[in-house]
Amino acid sequence: MAKMAYRKERVDRGIKARTDDIFALSSFREILYLVLPRLLVILFLLPLPLFLGTYWQKVMLITLVIALLALSWDLLASVGLVSLGQALFFGVGGYLAGFLSTRWGWYPLFTIPAATLAGAVFCTLLLYPALRLRGIYFGLITFALPLLFMRVIEATKILGGTEGLSSLPPLPGTTIELYILLVVALGCVFGFRRMFDTDYGLVLKALRDNDRSVEAGGINVQWYKAQAVFLAALPATFAGAFLTHHYQFVGMPAFALDYSILPLTSVVLGGAGSFAGAVLGACILVPLSEVLRAFGTLRVVIYSVVLVIFVVGLPEGIFHYLQRKYHQFERLVPMEEVSNGARAGFKGY
Repeated sequence: MAKMAYRKERVDRGIKARTDDIFALSSFREILYLVLPRLLVILFLLPLPLFLGTYWQKVMLITLVIALLALSWDLLASVGLVSLGQALFFGVGGYLAGFLSTRWGWYPLFTIPAATLAGAVFCTLLLYPALRLRGIYFGLITFALPLLFMRVIEATKILGGTEGLSSLPPLPGTTIELYILLVVALGCVFGFRRMFDTDYGLVLKALRDNDRSVEAGGINVQWYKAQAVFLAALPATFAGAFLTHHYQFVGMPAFALDYSILPLTSVVLGGAGSFAGAVLGACILVPLSEVLRAFGTLRVVIYSVVLVIFVVGLPEGIFHYLQRKYHQFERLVPMEEVSNGARAGFKGY
């Protein structure tokens, strides 16, 4: 009896078409191959808040807030706008929620959506004149604005001055808060990825590659960039408004540099351009910084070394690396199948 010969074949052979995220499927096994990673992540995250203690629930909440800010940064970078001041969106959303609550007594059910939309509109109008700038110049403007707002609030004593706005209405509970943030974060990942697969997303990506060519094609570049800023501001202003009611307080720390640096680092660690990488980076970065608190002053050293290792060793980002490795899985295929397929092709010819 002849021994059966085998050869290695990539699992996604016959599944993946010529373009990323466009697939040709012919069986449920192929559908499962594509859906399984997403399904496992969702099935892991949904019950997670129920099994965490109070402390780690707080850590997860901050993680999801940073993830929303990272998604905001990733969307801006995807259209060629490199931001160094996500704290601007976060602080504006937080202060608007606090103002609506203290001035008119609105509850979080109304203040959070209103502050999210109004904050996104305000930030878009504020940054609209700067959209003509390119490269680091736009980043410098976004970096300076949160610092400017801090000094204005401190000097004029508006919005509570240095004491901030306190005694705001609370949210129902930490577990419910986590599920709200989780749904919003997953919805942003799915929505942004689908948006960039449309014709509208194609224009946004073209702005990053060569906005002069887009303008030469008769498209209003500044108007499309303004739309991108508005869309990117939504998750960030929502995060600011949401965390304001979680702490029942908003003050000048809402414009702190942490809300600008951590999202940027999360995207670099997870991988830019995928949106899922931004969330993955935040899910690694924030818990890691909490674990390293036990090392005291060595925390910053260890934290920096870990970041350097990942950035130098995986410049593409962790998500892109894992995605590439997943699509390189191989299986053993009998050579008989190959020979039969070749004979069938020869007869057809």
